[in-house]
Amino acid sequence: MPSLVGRKTKSGLVIRRTVFWPAVIFILLTVGLACVFPDSMADFFSSVQNFISANLSWFYILAVAIILCAMALIAISRFGSIRLGPDHARPRFSLPVWFAMLFSTGMGIGIMFFGIAEPVMHFLSPPQGDPMTIAAARSALETTFFHWGLHAWAIYASVGLMLAYFGYRHGLPLTFRSALYPLIGNRIYGPIGDAADVFAVTGTVFGMATSLGFGVLQIDSGLTYLFGFEPTTTTQLAMIIGISSIAALSAASGINRGIKLLSEANLALAVLLLLLVFAFGPTAALLKHFVENTGIYLSGIVSKTFTLYAYEPQNTEWLGGWTLQYWGWWISWSPFVGMFIAQISRGRTIREFLAGVLLIPAGFTLFWMTAFGNSAIDLIMSGQGTALAEAVSADVSTALFKFFEYLPFTPVLCAVGMAIVVIFFVTSADSGAFVSDAIASGGARRTPALQRVFWAMLPAVAAAVLLEAGGLQALQTMTLVSALPFAVVLLASLFGLLRWLRYDDMRRQTRQRTVTPAVGVRAPADWRGRLRTIVAYPDEAEVKCWFDDTIAPALEEVAAEFKKASLRTVLVKHEERISLRISYREVPDFLYEVRLRHYESPETTPESDRSEFTRAEVFLREGSRDYDLMGWSREQIINDVLDQYEKHLTFLRAFNAPNEALA
Repeated sequence: MPSLVGRKTKSGLVIRRTVFWPAVIFILLTVGLACVFPDSMADFFSSVQNFISANLSWFYILAVAIILCAMALIAISRFGSIRLGPDHARPRFSLPVWFAMLFSTGMGIGIMFFGIAEPVMHFLSPPQGDPMTIAAARSALETTFFHWGLHAWAIYASVGLMLAYFGYRHGLPLTFRSALYPLIGNRIYGPIGDAADVFAVTGTVFGMATSLGFGVLQIDSGLTYLFGFEPTTTTQLAMIIGISSIAALSAASGINRGIKLLSEANLALAVLLLLLVFAFGPTAALLKHFVENTGIYLSGIVSKTFTLYAYEPQNTEWLGGWTLQYWGWWISWSPFVGMFIAQISRGRTIREFLAGVLLIPAGFTLFWMTAFGNSAIDLIMSGQGTALAEAVSADVSTALFKFFEYLPFTPVLCAVGMAIVVIFFVTSADSGAFVSDAIASGGARRTPALQRVFWAMLPAVAAAVLLEAGGLQALQTMTLVSALPFAVVLLASLFGLLRWLRYDDMRRQTRQRTVTPAVGVRAPADWRGRLRTIVAYPDEAEVKCWFDDTIAPALEEVAAEFKKASLRTVLVKHEERISLRISYREVPDFLYEVRLRHYESPETTPESDRSEFTRAEVFLREGSRDYDLMGWSREQIINDVLDQYEKHLTFLRAFNAPNEALA
């Protein structure tokens, strides 16, 4: 397949010019327009948003419903056992570390900002019924669960699944363009693919800029509350520079160090704060609330999913201001979050991936919303939290710190809360920089640290300029509007993903069937020789000799015959690996590869004290087949190649590939 990796410039940067420069120019141009004409841009995007709310709300609601249903069906289907990578791949990160990075990147800062504010706002002004009643409290938590639960994570999971599946399982670039492969095939390597990657980069930068800008307002409120600082533009700009600088250092250190360590620290602090709120609040009542909230949410999830207030047009404005806005945000952020999830999920099965992405972060988020939201509502209903209700109505950025006034050790809670908010911003910014750099470099595995620093600082520059000019609201609205075309692409890509998962499952079934018996392989008459091979633990020199004298000549001989049959055949031999590949235009290649792999012996052999042995293992496109060619004759090896190739052709016939594709 063509290579996307960008070329190294004279300055040492590794960039794909057709993605890097259009994205940077578009970002700077948009920021400039929002800075020079903030009111005009705000009016334009607001009118577009109102049009979408009035005429296309049905599409947003239906699209998100389809995405959630598709993810649930894939998770419970036989496709769930397919691994995101070769069959022998295993996860790179442990489950706790993986969850920490999922949580910190996906929604960490959101639950800090809206954990108090959203339940209280729905309680004070519900879409239906009377405010500040028991029914309003129950409805407030149900609506909050709906906005922050399975639907949001299903959107992230869909993009992450497509990128991880095509990137790790089928060797496509780990950039957003690969999600389009089922739709346009190899044209992802051309201008259409470049445009998709430019869209992903600009969406990531704009999302980070708006989040950084609005998040700084919350940090500013916390500092004002704790230390009495007067909020000024200067302090806000200083916070943007400080947070982005930390994010740049984290991004420069790589995903295994900075991002991983900060995510673990953030999750630990978040759990600590959650436990403190539970301990200081009505613990037993909160546990009851969580169980009941979960039941109400799950029992009403179908009706909530398809609610458009078609019979109550007076609530259309509420729908546009809440549900549609959330759906638009989750969709517009999904290229960034989905790609980051894909980058940290290689080696997991699809079922493990979807269960982890859908259930674990969503469950923690809903538990958090119960702890903070129900505690705040209980305070207001008891008459003690009047000031809290007024604070939420006046400025939602102060809600968290106002809530802490009603708990013991208020300064400690505020300090922990401030630390979590800052680290959440850092982890979002550094993972965003990591994703932007990966896309703009064409999926290069190693890039200079300076590039990641650049992508960490670009959203900071955009946020600083827009805060000064007052254009953040226009930019926020633009990200919501951009979700409309992306939702169309996402639905089409989901159809392609399901089609390819079906093909993958067919290939696995084909491998399990014997097409023709390989002549002479493991002949019963040679059972003593077979026994000696089974119990032997050969060293590297023995296997290397067999590799050079028998295995390599066998593959060279059969490759020559494939070429005579006018098949596009490539044989590549390295010191400890030899691969035979037959390439096609639009369908998966056939790959037969033999690698020398080293293992620890399960026990000390009678002949030797060696603790290690070597195997000549067979690998296909899907990964290791877990059998050893040591001791096989040249004829047996050639027949094994033909056996695997015939199975591949059987798969292609089931694949319904056109005849011309096999030419």
